[in-house]
Amino acid sequence: MTTRNPVRTTKIDSLSVEAYDSKQSMGQAAARFVADHIQKVLGKKDHVNLMLATGASQFAFIDAFKNIDTIDWSKIRTFHLDEYIGLNPDHKASFRKYLHDRIIDDVQPKEAYFLEGDADDIDKEIERYENLLKKYPTDIACIGIGENGHIAFNDPPIADFDDPQLVKIVELDNKSRRQQVGEGWFDTIEDVPKEALSLTVPAIMASDVISCVVPDSRKAQAVHDTLYGPVTTDCPASILRTHENAVLFLDKNSAAGLKNK
Repeated sequence: MTTRNPVRTTKIDSLSVEAYDSKQSMGQAAARFVADHIQKVLGKKDHVNLMLATGASQFAFIDAFKNIDTIDWSKIRTFHLDEYIGLNPDHKASFRKYLHDRIIDDVQPKEAYFLEGDADDIDKEIERYENLLKKYPTDIACIGIGENGHIAFNDPPIADFDDPQLVKIVELDNKSRRQQVGEGWFDTIEDVPKEALSLTVPAIMASDVISCVVPDSRKAQAVHDTLYGPVTTDCPASILRTHENAVLFLDKNSAAGLKNK
């Protein structure tokens, strides 16, 4: 296993936390963590089922991850977490476009499965993706945390820790939609779709390993609430504290609210 050198570590319930002095070192550490687990999985079976997150917070991780030359992408199936309903896959905010442009087209995995938010029949699309997730259970999920504490698009008003579905239609709350404007994906909040397809909380938590990458000061409050508040859908990411093999990767800005031991 590759050694990681965080400037600070802690553990809250079952969740390991590693803070780094820069966004780049955080991304590199998360990339090494995921690459090491890919090798562990391939020691036991022929292929790896990998979940990839999107958004500005994932830039440093993805840039480091796709440049690790020891990863055999011919043995990896990729999935992703969410997609806006009705958005063209060529739109700059499409998560399908994000993944194609930033990693998929470069690494050419064995298979890449995308949520089609512009499908003619959304119910059939949900069924299709749920069946894929059942056929190929997630070995490693690479996720982030939103400013409102969401994981995927499970915003506080609709997050359900006991959701019977693996994929569902979600209504995006205003804080989540404002974040998309703030990151530059849309010009105005009126441009942001009000609904999306999202993996549910149980679908994410079913992953054998979770790498959660959360940089930037704008995420510091969500990180604090994830770690020190109650485990509740008021901060959906707090459920990560119950996962037995999850690591939260922070930079110095998102780690500003960490308490001293």
